[in-house]
Amino acid sequence: MYNLAILFAVSFVSSVTTFYANEHLKYGPVRSSAMLSLAVGLFFYFFPHLMNSFLVKNIPIVFIGGSFIGMVSSRVLSNYLLIGTAGLIFCLIYINTSRFFNGYGGAVGTASAIALLAVLSLPVVTKRHRLTNGMMLLRKTLFGSPRR
Repeated sequence: MYNLAILFAVSFVSSVTTFYANEHLKYGPVRSSAMLSLAVGLFFYFFPHLMNSFLVKNIPIVFIGGSFIGMVSSRVLSNYLLIGTAGLIFCLIYINTSRFFNGYGGAVGTASAIALLAVLSLPVVTKRHRLTNGMMLLRKTLFGSPRR
């Protein structure tokens, strides 16, 4: 149970810190994700005996998946709590499906996308008869101008 709590915390922190480095420090989404993920990966590569083998194996993967969520544009999602919530949902998906995706490429990115889409759909589910930010972006993409 302690190990899972650490993974959830890592996922939350990675998504929020990547978004912060992307939007406020102006590193850009790819550089923010790569820089932070490389730092975490190198740390666990050089110091594998600081934690148990389960955490050493899974923390870098969970951090990378959370950093994929942090790459989201502030035009789509700019609330830190929702970005962190998407990180938690990603960790939940990762923990429950990691054996299912064994051997398949793109599993971490797919799980990150599913988690982010789940958070983006929350306003659609919770607010009835109101035009949400996601719907406005969809209309703008399809039709060229948002309508209210």
